[in-house]
Amino acid sequence: MLTYTEVSKNKVYSILLIFVFLIIIIVFGFVASQYYGSPALLVIAVLFSTVSAFVSYFFSDKITLSISGAQEIDLKTQPQLYRIVENLCIAAGLPMPRVYVIDDSAINAFATGRNPKHAVVCVTTGALTRLDKTELEGVLAHELSHIGNYDIRFMTLVVVLVGTITLLADWMLRASIFGGRRRSNDNNGGNIFLIIGIVLAILSPIIATLIKLAVSRKREFLADASGALLTRYPEGLASALEKIAGDREPLEAANKATAHLYIANPLKDKEGKSTGWLSSLFNTHPPIEDRIKRLREMDH
Repeated sequence: MLTYTEVSKNKVYSILLIFVFLIIIIVFGFVASQYYGSPALLVIAVLFSTVSAFVSYFFSDKITLSISGAQEIDLKTQPQLYRIVENLCIAAGLPMPRVYVIDDSAINAFATGRNPKHAVVCVTTGALTRLDKTELEGVLAHELSHIGNYDIRFMTLVVVLVGTITLLADWMLRASIFGGRRRSNDNNGGNIFLIIGIVLAILSPIIATLIKLAVSRKREFLADASGALLTRYPEGLASALEKIAGDREPLEAANKATAHLYIANPLKDKEGKSTGWLSSLFNTHPPIEDRIKRLREMDH
């Protein structure tokens, strides 16, 4: 049975993430209530943040799967995939997760859920058709390591909570701009809250990016290492990562909100390179070349 070392740390990170989210929402509500002169907006913000945190914890896996267009499979529909996951779970001492497939020819996979008893593993049809058995085992072992370490709870919470903050930031920016002219004539203090609202709206995407970066590169390295130990064949995952690196096709079902969940960045340009402003600096995954090198060093 594999020992997972990041469980306690990731449980703490999940609690801190929800706490930070609640604080940000309350600040949004306070600024809006002061600007519009309606204390009810603060109460609404608190209620909204509480409901959002609840929904994120219990239903974020379903939301993520819905966004991805994934379909659940079983032993009858995908026997090889199901058996591989089942055997790896027995070896790792983990409960059997639900298994999903995304109909996309790009090679990729992710895990989601709030804990090992409520977990999901998802792969693309591209991974099923273009990876051999040892490579697929390596990819699935990596994802099961995220489940064992409770990475899935933290990463899934990020998807919904960051998305909510971004939507609120956009709403506040629009409301501040279009409502500012009306309020500025009769309340000089309104101008101050207009500025605060705009600043918050601009900074929120940066805050969201920093939260995503909390899904550290070290965690990906750990999942690679744990997965290799589980299969006892590091070359399987290394070879799979090589194929993923050489895959020029972006994953259509992925977006910026869910990209960090995948085993490798699914957003690529026409040349197969990862896209995004300063992507090399803000990427939540380590360079694939470094990951492959470390895996192959495990064989020596």
